[in-house]
Amino acid sequence: MFPKETRILVVDDMSSIRDLVRSQLRGMGYNDVVECSNGADALSSLVSGTQSGRPIGLVISDWNMPIMTGLEFLRNVRSKPEFAALPVVLLTSEAEREQVTEAVLSGVSQYVVKPFSAKVFEDKLKGAWQKHNK
Repeated sequence: MFPKETRILVVDDMSSIRDLVRSQLRGMGYNDVVECSNGADALSSLVSGTQSGRPIGLVISDWNMPIMTGLEFLRNVRSKPEFAALPVVLLTSEAEREQVTEAVLSGVSQYVVKPFSAKVFEDKLKGAWQKHNK
């Protein structure tokens, strides 16, 4: 599992979902949580975190957001060599096979369908950790 000092970026246009994810993370012992409301701001946070010496170690992003969708954000992240291996978990209410396939082909680490239980959330984070730490 991710070390407890991991800096986690939570990206969602709904503050209530960011609050829920932050609460789940805190319940799991993670306290270094950065929040953004869209993919464009999230990209800036990734860059500034790296430049400041406090890099993001995990991203949990919504799929449906204004300005830049979670899928567009993921593709941007994967296109940058410094972030190509960064674990990215997409949260979404979309469960269509085509969308899951599109996310997998774009390099998503895990995919969580809303609403989700604490157990499913933790299992998906464990899966993302394992995928990137084999």
